[in-house]
Amino acid sequence: MSVAMKNLKTFPGGLHPPDNKQWSADKPIEDCPMPDELVIPLAQHIGAPAEACVEAGELVKKGQLVGTAKGFVSVPIHASTSGEVVAVEPRPHPMGKALPAVVIKPDGEDAWLPGLQGGDPASLSPVELRDRIRDAGIVGMGGATFPAHVKLSPPEDKPIDTLILNGVECEPYLTADHRLMLERPEAILGGIAILQKILGVKRTCIGIEANKPDAIEQLTAATSDLPIEVVPLQVKYPQGAEKQLILAITGREVPSGGLPMDVGVVVQNVGTCTAIDDAVRRGLPLVERIATITGPGVVEPKNLRIRVGTSLQYLVDQCGGLKGEPAKIIMGGPMMGMAQLSLDVPATRGTSGLLLFTSENVPVRPEGPCLRCGRCVRACPARILPTTIAAYARLDLTDEAEAYHAMDCIECGCCTYSCPAALPLVQAIRGAKGAILAKRRKG
Repeated sequence: MSVAMKNLKTFPGGLHPPDNKQWSADKPIEDCPMPDELVIPLAQHIGAPAEACVEAGELVKKGQLVGTAKGFVSVPIHASTSGEVVAVEPRPHPMGKALPAVVIKPDGEDAWLPGLQGGDPASLSPVELRDRIRDAGIVGMGGATFPAHVKLSPPEDKPIDTLILNGVECEPYLTADHRLMLERPEAILGGIAILQKILGVKRTCIGIEANKPDAIEQLTAATSDLPIEVVPLQVKYPQGAEKQLILAITGREVPSGGLPMDVGVVVQNVGTCTAIDDAVRRGLPLVERIATITGPGVVEPKNLRIRVGTSLQYLVDQCGGLKGEPAKIIMGGPMMGMAQLSLDVPATRGTSGLLLFTSENVPVRPEGPCLRCGRCVRACPARILPTTIAAYARLDLTDEAEAYHAMDCIECGCCTYSCPAALPLVQAIRGAKGAILAKRRKG
């Protein structure tokens, strides 16, 4: 490790998996052609799913509302193109089961809904800006899909003084945010200005890992006369996790059970920033995003601008198809992404990538006994005891797992990745967290 690398900011714990970004890092963003069918899920964000407001047989325009938000922690859903609604019914979903979706047959015109208008952020109040972001259906584009307007509505007793833009993209293979920073820096900066006005922050930082020197150089030049600091960060996973990013850049530690707002910080992904700029200045709802289609199982990895509702199979077809039968399909990154049963599910607002692996790339190791080596403890960025919590989880000892701070687990997968016994630690802890939440709901 060079002296320069040692001097870069980072966080305790974590690890260094091969980044495998060489497959697509130099591939400019391409527009994915329109598929013959779009399956637009009504559940593609954290919080209450939207409720369909169209019926089969209706003609819709691109950007038209097809699902209304059902609560504060929810967002509306919009048509990704113009065409006919051919069904409103449960369809296969990335979560692993059939969930309600609006199915649209494109008409080939791709015509926007008349009347969509942008506005000048300087002439809009913070409340009006938040309303536009909410009405456009903007969610966290890094994969978490938390409604953006909720993050931008901190209570009065939790003033925000720091805005952090997450351009880290620490997950191996993924390069969508990297390309976005290179190709649309003006939209990112436009979104930052909107966020600065809403939050009234004193400090704004863009965190970028040092393996993206071209993005660091470009954004440093673009912000030279702006109140924005570009912060190069050490290449270490999970540098892009919210709490770890805050600690690395500000030195502030989010308390156990707390949120970034508890230390005066709001974090937004650079992709979210771009969507916010499009929503406010151009009046465009969130109907497309950038995703990396990659992995050793893909013929030609690409960074594609995709419509929400496009099937994963269609995305693979646009990349030359598969190199044989896939042994593993992952939506998102290999560490925190979601394994898929098939390619017959749609891309959502949270689809940052699609990874395909063949059997040669997926070594299978039998699970062994815990060696008490402590590697999971050293790697854990949340500084908890993964093997202890996982042991309690396997014994259904929910109270004990909670006492050892299972809820502080960010499910980054560092423990499982580093375990020489191939124990599914993060999966066990995830189960414990579900049991804890169920117990809390019962009171």
